[in-house]
Amino acid sequence: MARERHQTDFIGPIRRLLIGILVLFCLAVFLVWRIDSPRVERFRAMVVDRVVPSFDWAMAPVTGLVNLAQDFESYQRLAEQNADLRRELQQMKAWREAALQLEQENAKLRDLNQVSLDPELTWITGVVLADSGSPFRQSVLLNVGRRDGILDGWPVMDGIGLVGRVSGVGADTSRAILLTDTSSRIPVTIQPSGQRAILAGDNTVNPPLMFLENDDLVRPGDRVVSSGDGGVFPADLLVGQVALGTDRQLRVRLAADYERLEFLRVMRSQPAERISETGALIAPVAPPTPDEEEEAAEGEPSTERPDLLASEAADG
Repeated sequence: MARERHQTDFIGPIRRLLIGILVLFCLAVFLVWRIDSPRVERFRAMVVDRVVPSFDWAMAPVTGLVNLAQDFESYQRLAEQNADLRRELQQMKAWREAALQLEQENAKLRDLNQVSLDPELTWITGVVLADSGSPFRQSVLLNVGRRDGILDGWPVMDGIGLVGRVSGVGADTSRAILLTDTSSRIPVTIQPSGQRAILAGDNTVNPPLMFLENDDLVRPGDRVVSSGDGGVFPADLLVGQVALGTDRQLRVRLAADYERLEFLRVMRSQPAERISETGALIAPVAPPTPDEEEEAAEGEPSTERPDLLASEAADG
């Protein structure tokens, strides 16, 4: 009993002494780390260089556990993505079969009706290689160019709505300016009111409508299509729907999905004839043919004086 009491009395002071030394050490480290002095900074750097590399062995288990947890999470995400891709693949197979059947039926109907497609309604599909990567310029780069017959100014769609227009063509690539770019201005028509306006890009997902004829005839939800004015775009291409912005300005909720621009269609658009001269608006009058001149001469009344005609008749 005496020995146990002696050991208990001996362990208590040592424990309190160690706790006090640990507290003083922590305070000293705190003070050293808080002092702003060049000498103390050099001392801190020396301590870090000496102590931190030697603790790599201690951090190895923690780093391994963290990497293991991250790998497990990544494997779990991959398994979920794989399952989603399998489901989408099954759906795509069903849609492919339906598309093939519709394509065959469409071809038969065209053959029966002797349909000739308008070349303006055809398109060239391209893959988006990169975007502008700038908040001040909205454009994308496509993998189709001059060798594919792409011309500058042709409209670009994503299969649902209008995306923009081709603004530069290279041999194998082309750049398309989006409708949201600040340099984009296209004439549009708002249905069913028939109001015409200009869709002006302002680097936002919902560009505003400008130069509206009558704002009172336009309602949120109205359909917005291209008007075809100026020969910029073909008419009746879907652009989006009218929406009222937070600034109480009429804007357009674009039909194209700008967050998933992967495949774009470049529409073949024939350029409109440009009038460069003042009198070119009126069709020129074709010169008369020789037969028409003779007929006109025979049908014209005589412009000679009556007294001369009477004297010639008396002489005869």
